[in-house]
Amino acid sequence: MIKGLENLPYSDRHKVQADGTDGNCVTFVLHDEDHTFGNSLRYMIMKNSEVEFCGYSITHPSESKINFRIQTREGGILAIEPFRRGLTELVDVCQHVLSKFEVSVKEYKAQREAEMD
Repeated sequence: MIKGLENLPYSDRHKVQADGTDGNCVTFVLHDEDHTFGNSLRYMIMKNSEVEFCGYSITHPSESKINFRIQTREGGILAIEPFRRGLTELVDVCQHVLSKFEVSVKEYKAQREAEMD
């Protein structure tokens, strides 16, 4: 098993498989995901200056599975680190967007109520 995956909860570990000759170049297989998630995660990971390559491919249109490859600089961090950081940053961005959306919906409803009165 690739270093770092052993700390994932079992429910997440069975959705992510990893394969690679060393820790700097790893292919993660993400199950039940598509381009929406793959491209967003790739963008977040590529912002890391230690990452030399990050890309993904959908194995087949009828499968909801992504091959997600990360290669970090030689002698640098392990590929699992930008993977985890990218996931964390993506969750943070989604939470921010969700909170802004919820605030806007409340403001809109309050404005509509005021107009009705």
